[in-house]
Amino acid sequence: MARDTGRPLRADAQRNREKILDAAVRVFTEEGLDAHFERIAKEAGVGTGTLYRNFPTREALIEAAYRNEVARLCEAVPELLATMPPREALHAWTRRFIDYATAKLGMADALRAVVASGTNPYAESHELIQAALTSLMNAATAAGAIRTDISPTDMFAALAGIALTSAGPAQREQAERLLDLTLDGLRPTPPQEPDH
Repeated sequence: MARDTGRPLRADAQRNREKILDAAVRVFTEEGLDAHFERIAKEAGVGTGTLYRNFPTREALIEAAYRNEVARLCEAVPELLATMPPREALHAWTRRFIDYATAKLGMADALRAVVASGTNPYAESHELIQAALTSLMNAATAAGAIRTDISPTDMFAALAGIALTSAGPAQREQAERLLDLTLDGLRPTPPQEPDH
């Protein structure tokens, strides 16, 4: 992910930025708004100066960390579809969706602070995630692997419901069971034999 200036980062700077964003998600998830930049820098294995050069404010770091999670979720789709059958790709992606939802839940207080500062970290995230899910479902439908009467909007609502009730780390097993139940409901129904 390039910086807001639009200039691509050097490879080492890009790696540092990714490490900072990963660490920020972990630390904000664990500590919320009490998270210190020094702890994030230490977790990322970079100096605080490097962190501040990339993210001069707490709000900038929180927003970038959240947007990076959305980008990872959405950018996983082409690779999943290239390496596994469409139904399996959809299955794998729904697990990533719960990972994303768990991170978002953990960062809720930090994200609320960003919104309160006048920035909308959620701008476009719904549309990006919906487009990623649509690609997966279109591929699975074309392969005859899922029902044709369930729309990506329906599936997104189901995933959002699972995330709302079971996105906490302690609820991961429940989330997995609910995802399996939902995906089982997508199986195409065999044609009915006519009654004689």
